[in-house]
Amino acid sequence: MSLKPMPEMTEISKPFWQGLNEGEIRIQQCNACNGWVFYPRRHCTHCLAHDLEWKSVSGKGTLYTYTLTRIPTLPEFADEMPQALAVVELEQGVRVNATLVGLAEDEIKVGMALKPVLDQVDAKGNTLLRFTAADKALDSLPYVNPLDSLPRNDKGQVQVAVDNPVALQALVSDEYTDWSNTLLVDQALINTFAELSGDNYWIHTDPERAAKDSPFGTTIAHGSLVQVLQSRLNFALPFEITGFQTMVNYGSDRLRFPSPVPAGSEIHARARVKSVQQSRKGTALTLEVNIHVVGNDRPSVINDLVILYR
Repeated sequence: MSLKPMPEMTEISKPFWQGLNEGEIRIQQCNACNGWVFYPRRHCTHCLAHDLEWKSVSGKGTLYTYTLTRIPTLPEFADEMPQALAVVELEQGVRVNATLVGLAEDEIKVGMALKPVLDQVDAKGNTLLRFTAADKALDSLPYVNPLDSLPRNDKGQVQVAVDNPVALQALVSDEYTDWSNTLLVDQALINTFAELSGDNYWIHTDPERAAKDSPFGTTIAHGSLVQVLQSRLNFALPFEITGFQTMVNYGSDRLRFPSPVPAGSEIHARARVKSVQQSRKGTALTLEVNIHVVGNDRPSVINDLVILYR
């Protein structure tokens, strides 16, 4: 995942960004006057008609103007210095703001022929449009996963240093770990937790009444009990954070109990890294843990657990 700010996809601009992700450059053309339009709009800039259609173009053009920046506007862009910021005039006559890649400073000339370079910036396929000289062999910049070059421990987990922000961001994923071991939540365990916590509400501790009056037809485990049992459910994280002095449970950004755990159920869990944020307090890794009753697609607990590394 890129640490750099990404363009915001709006309702109007969405086809442009989706096109890049799919390997195409799409701009709008007016069906009323055939004029080409960029940046994305709801109306034609030539005749003001509201009849625009997205069409794929080659992306070939010429360099209209450019500037070389040597001081990054944000720290995240320091690795690109000097950065060649360009205005490119496409064959269709529209002008696109972009950056030049694969060129030495003395190769850049106003009016030079350019071609597009599709730059995939993260594992999700998000792609940005760059340009280079028409005679260069460069056509695309594939995503390089920063985790691939890191060492692994004897468990096969990739070792990510807490001071490696690019690799930390690459841990963020929509994919969950494999399921953990299973654990039986029986009435005896529920009663023990009720005695410890002081929560003796009948829906947890009175099987006879629950069979008659509960909408679940049986007693159910306390939500807090199921949350606590997370520590006994061992899901295998594919990474190990290294280089920190202390690691603490900082709390939960979100804690929900979407479905009950009936007494006598078996539960298991899986997790994914939802976000990583760095501040003066340290590195906060948010691990989304989902606990399910075995066989139930709907989770019983969703816990966005924040782990703080210092």
